[in-house]
Amino acid sequence: MSWPNHASGAIKLKPDKSQQQKFSIKKRLGSFRFAFNGLRHALLHEHNFRIHLLAGVLVVIAGFYFRITKTEWIALIFAIGFVLVTELLNTTIELIADFISPGENKIIGRIKDIAAGAVLIAVLAAVAVGLIILLPYLCALLRL
Repeated sequence: MSWPNHASGAIKLKPDKSQQQKFSIKKRLGSFRFAFNGLRHALLHEHNFRIHLLAGVLVVIAGFYFRITKTEWIALIFAIGFVLVTELLNTTIELIADFISPGENKIIGRIKDIAAGAVLIAVLAAVAVGLIILLPYLCALLRL
């Protein structure tokens, strides 16, 4: 596969200093709008993202109920964040793949499967973290 090149034959990764804009806090804060737009899109259109978010909210509620330790909070927050980030990256990969190749394509299918596998690994790791932390509290509550 060949990549399009700049007229000189090389791809420029950084603009010339004369083309760079000055740092602006207003523009940096404005760029958060794009991030929130992406999250809104995921919430409105991506079923799996909503499922993972709901699971995360339920785990957070359980954490408050059981009054877990700060260290346990750190582990749960990272586990939940890991799942949500991998789901967003998976969605991004799927959208790019569908844009590049709207029809059936074995390689695109493989790419999508690998991205979905990353989400599965994140979910399994998060479930393990959740069980390790919350199961003892649940067993104590149920006197098991």
